[in-house]
Amino acid sequence: MEEITLVPSNSLITDTPEEGRQLAVKMARLIIKMTQPDAAERDKLRNVYASDAMMLIAVGQTVATEFATVAAANNYWQKS
Repeated sequence: MEEITLVPSNSLITDTPEEGRQLAVKMARLIIKMTQPDAAERDKLRNVYASDAMMLIAVGQTVATEFATVAAANNYWQKS
């Protein structure tokens, strides 16, 4: 099994909130890849969650949690 780095570039620091949101999405996707390392199985499951509103909401919640972590690491992009 390949080793998965859950924090790309080993840093949560981003220049903008948009970059932070993109990082949060990537981190959420990496969690799924780590949980289900078989790409073929993930592809099969995609059809299941793509048509299930509750599963899609759960994906959104996962990204939101990751984004909250990234935002906090970036001091909410406040200029000092």
